[in-house]
Amino acid sequence: MPLRTSEQFLESLRDGRVVYMLGERAEDVTSHPVLGVAARHSAVEFDLAHDPELVELTQSALETTGETVSRYYQLPRTSEDLLKRRELIEYGSALGLSMPLFIKAIGSDCLNALHIVCAALDQNESANYSERVAKYRDYCATNDLALAGVITDTKGDRSKRPSEQARPDYYVRIVERRDDGIVVSGAKTHITAAPYVNEYVVVPTRAMGVGDDDFAVSFATPVNAPGVKVIARPDGTKNQFDFPLSSRHFHIEGTVIFDNVFVPWEKVFLAGEWQYAGALANTFATWHRFTGLSYKGPGADLMLGMAQLIAEYNGVANASHVRAKITQLIQYAETIRVFARAAAREAEFHAGLAYPNPLLANMGKYIFASGWHDAVRAVQEIAGGTTVTGPAFRDLENPETREYVERYFGGANGVSAENRLRAFKLIMDMTASEYAGNWMLATLHGEGSLEAQRLSMYRQYDVERCVELARKAASIREN
Repeated sequence: MPLRTSEQFLESLRDGRVVYMLGERAEDVTSHPVLGVAARHSAVEFDLAHDPELVELTQSALETTGETVSRYYQLPRTSEDLLKRRELIEYGSALGLSMPLFIKAIGSDCLNALHIVCAALDQNESANYSERVAKYRDYCATNDLALAGVITDTKGDRSKRPSEQARPDYYVRIVERRDDGIVVSGAKTHITAAPYVNEYVVVPTRAMGVGDDDFAVSFATPVNAPGVKVIARPDGTKNQFDFPLSSRHFHIEGTVIFDNVFVPWEKVFLAGEWQYAGALANTFATWHRFTGLSYKGPGADLMLGMAQLIAEYNGVANASHVRAKITQLIQYAETIRVFARAAAREAEFHAGLAYPNPLLANMGKYIFASGWHDAVRAVQEIAGGTTVTGPAFRDLENPETREYVERYFGGANGVSAENRLRAFKLIMDMTASEYAGNWMLATLHGEGSLEAQRLSMYRQYDVERCVELARKAASIREN
């Protein structure tokens, strides 16, 4: 199958899948008033591949057949491949006005992690998972599928291992092994684009121990497979004036339920080998943090642009404290990009793949996640209270109030009230709306929590080298 168009992608979603939002089943996610907007936002990914000016960025040749496929399904062999992947993710995020397109990136993060871990598993355990992963990658590539990574279990009591939980379905598990495949049950949550992709790739969310065999499972399944159900997070329709971002560019996450879902062996990539669950979760995390670094730059650019724009409209652009905050935002945006590029250029190599430098990927993700709140505060301090208290679009439409709005809400140098209010609404949507809250929490916990990055950085850095340096500096000689 050639590279699909956005319309072909949207048509593929009309497949009888079971998706719920706000207690009601969405019979067709593409025509749903909320899910349809999110699906069309992501569908842009498919049209990019048909832009003749973007061929080098969006397309690649499949290694096995030479067929032209999406770059997301390329096996990244070099640092240059990683840099192009980074650029493609950032390009899509910029098109979405800081909201990534996200219907191939996370799923292919999973495939890349499986490629590396299954190579080690096969070598040590005399298995054949790598062959299955390779064939499935080719299947996704040649059918130009939208693919979601399905990672986070609902977890229940987090102090207990999967096999110790009061409810075994707090973690996805194998409930039956058959000659032709496995049957799985459980749920995964926080799954980006869950209602409107073609297939899921499921990987473990954590390390496992003895007795957790049934929970050490990785597989792929179509969204419309019997027993798969999605409960989408709640959201509602909004007008574009008052909500310029969240009315057009957003993702809907969902909880994916596996209610005794059959998976044939050819789509099973881990089935009880608990010793490899942690390696798979951690390897995916590095890939996904690299993805996070790649998409966050446009969001930082937007924050910077909003701050400068409203400073000019408010007549304070030349104030020293405002320029200091603008400079802070410049540093934030470029630091993110520096770490993304460095993680690609200083890649490690595992199982023939260029693997983003884990230390640099974790450091970069920590910086953008921990710095987002500061960026929000800088913009809000420059903008002022009208961000959340100013008149709405309907007040501009109403002839009884329009005159007053135009009289009192104009800005510096003849800026109209309408344009100034549009700038305020953009800032509100990005920093103080439900959408903003979602972004803030996702920035903290997407790609793993801050604590996960701290642990990763500590483990990956050669701390003992520094200790030896301190001993030498202090002239310490230990017996």
